[in-house]
Amino acid sequence: MASQPAASKCTIEQQRIGEIDVLSVAGVVDMLTAPRLGEAITAAGKDSPRGVIVDLSAVDFLASAGMGILIAARDELPASVQFAVVADGPATSRPLKLVGVADIVGLHATLDAALAALTA
Repeated sequence: MASQPAASKCTIEQQRIGEIDVLSVAGVVDMLTAPRLGEAITAAGKDSPRGVIVDLSAVDFLASAGMGILIAARDELPASVQFAVVADGPATSRPLKLVGVADIVGLHATLDAALAALTA
């Protein structure tokens, strides 16, 4: 008997570091969970931060739906809000680079690097 696939699990925690809102994402970002990420980015942008960083360091799987959310977020955030993504490794950084998302969105290997880029 085939087992049912596990439900997609994704957690998003928000914290403010100075004037930057950081969304730490963990688990799976797919077509079921990507809309929650989009809502979290939109909500963070409304807090009038200087920037929003989406930290994908703890993401195990990033589907195209999640990549689409990142591209849409860059377009939907106010022009005054900087946007960056933290991704390092085969599950996140590699697909973002292959699809060209890294050319549209600031991509950084660490949260410290992203913070430095947005506060420079």
